[in-house]
Amino acid sequence: MDLSHAQSALSLGFTKTSIADDSISLQIDTSFRCSSNHVRRVPLQFLEGKDDGAPRFQSGKHINHIKEDEEIRILGQSMCVKRHRDSQSVSNLCKRLATEPSLDQRRAAVRSWGNQRLEEADPELSEIMNKEKQRQFFGIELIASENFVCRAVMEALGSHLTNKYSEGMPGARYYTGNHFIDQIETLCHERALAAFSLDSEKWGVNVQPYSCTSANFAVYTGLLLPGDRIMGLDSPSGGHMSHGWYMPGGKKVSAASIFFESFPYKECASPFDYCDIVTSTTHKSLRGPRGGIIFYRRGAKSRKQGMSLSNGDCGCQYDFEEKINFAVFPSLQGGPHNNHIAALAIALKHVATPEYKAYMQQVKKNAQALASALVRRKCKLVTGGTDNHLLLWDLTTLGLTGKCYEKVCEMCHITLNKTAIFGDNGAICPGGVRIGSPAMTSRGCLESDFETMADFLYRAAQIASAVQRDHGKLQKEFLKGLHNNKDIVDLRNQVEAFAAQFAMPGFDT
Repeated sequence: MDLSHAQSALSLGFTKTSIADDSISLQIDTSFRCSSNHVRRVPLQFLEGKDDGAPRFQSGKHINHIKEDEEIRILGQSMCVKRHRDSQSVSNLCKRLATEPSLDQRRAAVRSWGNQRLEEADPELSEIMNKEKQRQFFGIELIASENFVCRAVMEALGSHLTNKYSEGMPGARYYTGNHFIDQIETLCHERALAAFSLDSEKWGVNVQPYSCTSANFAVYTGLLLPGDRIMGLDSPSGGHMSHGWYMPGGKKVSAASIFFESFPYKECASPFDYCDIVTSTTHKSLRGPRGGIIFYRRGAKSRKQGMSLSNGDCGCQYDFEEKINFAVFPSLQGGPHNNHIAALAIALKHVATPEYKAYMQQVKKNAQALASALVRRKCKLVTGGTDNHLLLWDLTTLGLTGKCYEKVCEMCHITLNKTAIFGDNGAICPGGVRIGSPAMTSRGCLESDFETMADFLYRAAQIASAVQRDHGKLQKEFLKGLHNNKDIVDLRNQVEAFAAQFAMPGFDT
């Protein structure tokens, strides 16, 4: 390398000489460009070779040794003196290079980590998950909004589809590589419409919402302005918080009530004949993955009953589709969960079968058997019974709150949930519990089995009353009375023995 064209009048000429010990000899050309006089080149060796007694040069002076802490400067820049590599240093370098993994070893290490089973990759989490599996198997699940999915749904949820990012709608994705993802989501659309006997020319569907709460809010966001009025099913009537629930004191509980004015109603009918938009969860009685779904009218509007021609909408088109899809993404969500959509497609395929119809008929029979058994034990049910998959038990006649009673049930390995009932002061201290039949029906339970569960529930109420009588109604004291309670231990053992008779769908125990 020749720096003779540099701006400085001093030039440097670098040449490498062949030296056995790989040292590099540099020569400094101290001539000025403007000078025609030849100046002797001065060699400067940075990597010291063996000490053979030959003279060394430093800045034009003869030296026999260069000290390690001695500074060499070229053009005002400090240079580092390299020392000769002794045999030990070379040996250490060779060992270090020998221990570095090869490309194949590095690839194998990544593959090994990626293919570890859960119990190997994370034993701590695996143990907790196995405990939850045992809790489900040995317990009685009566939460109306829970169910047990089939094995095929579970396989789809834990599949490779979770790897793909698919923002947008089928045929209009932000990312490439979504050809098969589009097929899956389109198939899910078709099955959703078929499950509810809906004409694709008149109805559309969005299957991307992560939950029904986000599905509801997407509808509000897409069609309304902040402050507009919405109507949702009243919470004591079985409605959800996302319908726009207010506390009796006026406190706004959900985003729907914060951003919109909600007005509740207290009865519910089949929606598709009366509504332009229908939302639903995809789990619960559908036995699908946890998520939400939005149905909306599309195509030409039809003149509704009682509407005059002057108020008609001849030639007008429903404009819900674009607004709702845009509200789901990009307004409120990111990319859809493709594994969830595939799992939902599986569940919706099942919904259209005679087997699912028979399952739902059994769900209703079981709920009615449970309600009748509780009524025979003088328990007060809201509406006196049920004609669907759940019932509401008013505990106020027993002097109990839903919060205390559900805790007793939980300690006996029965899960249900507290709920507000008519006349309650609010959802903070509700006076009842909600009980559903879908989950235990999925495990194969029939009417007689739910009559047995009714006995367990009634005994749990007796235990709660006894603990409250002995320890008072204050939550802290009441909970103390539950510990080491013999009646709870006895009931828990009976519950576990009963539940263990029924297989768990979707996984082996």
